[in-house]
Amino acid sequence: MSEIRILGLSVFDRIKEAGRTQKILSKYAENIKTRLGFHEVNEDCASRHGFIILELSGDPGKWDLLESELSEIGGLQLKKMSFNI
Repeated sequence: MSEIRILGLSVFDRIKEAGRTQKILSKYAENIKTRLGFHEVNEDCASRHGFIILELSGDPGKWDLLESELSEIGGLQLKKMSFNI
């Protein structure tokens, strides 16, 4: 049996947290199978709040390290889902 893990990130201040978040995601790029990011955009500006959804792959031990590093970012809330298949 194998595990599929999905991480949901709510980034409260994209402008402030984008650099650190991107650095961590790049570090663990080999463990990210799918990445979807979105935020609201209108005619005047883009929202400072955004969401990122990650589907993880590879070594589950690295998944835990990725989660640990992301949870150290103060302006980010992390939730996870795990599925056994």
